[in-house]
Amino acid sequence: MSTSLLPPLNALRAFEATARLGGVGRAAQALHVTHGAISRQLKLLEDHLGLALFQRAGRGLRLTAAGTRLQQACSEAFGGIEDCVRELRRPSAEPALVLGCSGSVLARWMIPRLPALQAALPGVRLQWSALDGSFTEAQATLDAVLLLAQGPWPRGWQVRELAPERVGVVVAPSHPAAQRLRHAPPSALLRETLLHTRSRPQAWPAWAQSHGLDPAQLQLGTGFEHLYYLLEAAVAGLGPAIAPEPLVAEDLAAGRLVAPWGFAATGGFWVLARPDGPVDARVDALADWAGAQLK
Repeated sequence: MSTSLLPPLNALRAFEATARLGGVGRAAQALHVTHGAISRQLKLLEDHLGLALFQRAGRGLRLTAAGTRLQQACSEAFGGIEDCVRELRRPSAEPALVLGCSGSVLARWMIPRLPALQAALPGVRLQWSALDGSFTEAQATLDAVLLLAQGPWPRGWQVRELAPERVGVVVAPSHPAAQRLRHAPPSALLRETLLHTRSRPQAWPAWAQSHGLDPAQLQLGTGFEHLYYLLEAAVAGLGPAIAPEPLVAEDLAAGRLVAPWGFAATGGFWVLARPDGPVDARVDALADWAGAQLK
C-alpha cells in the first residue's frame, strides 16, 4: 500500500492551471478538457488535502492561504519538469574537437586567427593542446595535430599536406647588423652571432647548406627551448634568427622584423594529421580553412 502524501498528478495539474489562469474555464481550455473535469479534479484535491484551496469572489475564484502556498510549490515543480524535458529534447552537444600543435605555432599563428576560425566554422567547438614534436604518442590521443613536418609520413596517421614550409632569416631593424645584411649576400651571416632553438637544431645547418655555405662556420649564440622565445628575442633586437614564414608574417608587415634574403622551401610541409580512424568532417573543414590561410 502506497504511503505517498502526493495528491494525484491530474488534480495538481488542474489546480496549477486554474490558479495561474484565474478560472476554471480558462484552465479547461488550456488543458483541453471540460469545465466539469477541472471542477472534479479541484474537489478531489481539496478532499485529499482536507483544505479549501479557493474561495468565491463574485463570479471568480480567489486562492486561500493554503492555495497560495500550493500554487507556489506547483509552479516551481512543473516549471522544473518543463525545463528538464526541454533540455532532454535538445540534441546532445557535439564534443569539442581536440587539436594539438606546438606552443610556438599556437601562440604566434593560431591564437591571432581564432576569431577568423570561429567565424568560418561557427558550429565547431575547439580545444587546443600545446604539444611539441611530430607524430608522438601523446599527439595520437588527440583528434588531430597541426605540424611542420617532412615525409615520409608514418603508419597509423592520415596526413593532409596544407602548404610547403618556407623558412628564412629574420632580424630586427634595431639590430646593429640589420642594414648591412639587407644589402649583403647570405655569406655575410657567417660573421654574426645567431639565435637558435633546441626544438629545431637542424634549421640553421639546413639553411646554410641550401645557400651554399658551410654549416660548420655558423656562429651559434643564445639558444632557446622553444621557437616562440627565439622569435621574441629576435623582435627584441638580440640577433638574427631563422623562422617559418607564417610565424613572422605579421612582424614583417609591421616592420618589427626584416627578412634580408626572403624565404625558401625546406622540403617540409605544414600538415594536418589525425590518427587512423573514422572520418571526422570537422577535421576536413579545419584543414580546408588552415590550408587557405597558409597560402
